Amino acid sequence: MGNLHSVEKCLERLGQGCSLIHNANDLDGVDSLILPGVGAFDPAMANLRATGLVPHLLRWGQEDRPLLGICLGLQLLFEQSDEGSDPGLGLLGGRVIRLPSNSGERIPHMGWAPLKHHGNCPLLSSDAPSEWVYFVHSYAAIPTDRNDLKASAPFGDQEVTAVVWRGRVGACQFHPEKSSDAGEQMIKRWLTWLRNGAEPCP
Repeated sequence: MGNLHSVEKCLERLGQGCSLIHNANDLDGVDSLILPGVGAFDPAMANLRATGLVPHLLRWGQEDRPLLGICLGLQLLFEQSDEGSDPGLGLLGGRVIRLPSNSGERIPHMGWAPLKHHGNCPLLSSDAPSEWVYFVHSYAAIPTDRNDLKASAPFGDQEVTAVVWRGRVGACQFHPEKSSDAGEQMIKRWLTWLRNGAEPCP
């Protein structure tokens, strides 16, 4: 869904191989997933349904297995989006809303913004509390449980969700694979977390 190639290249630079998942059979032997995406909510959910992956992703999340959503992949983890009428995966409570038009900012939000940390998760480092990362989005998630919000970013005079995490399931609204060294270090931290046993995030 959109940014597969850039995510693959980022993993390749970090010495990590990956496989594309086309259907449920491809999940055999897989121990962690990245759910990337650029595009619209309903067509993305329709694509997941067409490949038969939705029930397997639901089970994956319910079993709290490692999953990283990127951009649209973050939005799909939530229950509903103002962008469409289809339900999301619902692995995280909350909904996705359109960015506020009264912010004085252009929509879609395209460009670099600094992160503000609200908690710990495998992507973030306390040694780098305000990394600048690259966003391309028109919608933002509102988690029901504020403990799921691990980082936000400024949009006009407001803060919008940038990183969410619960247990072993998490996501970022920005594109780490397009965020230069800061983003690559985030993916590297996630890979290190996986190799070290993927301790659930509170």
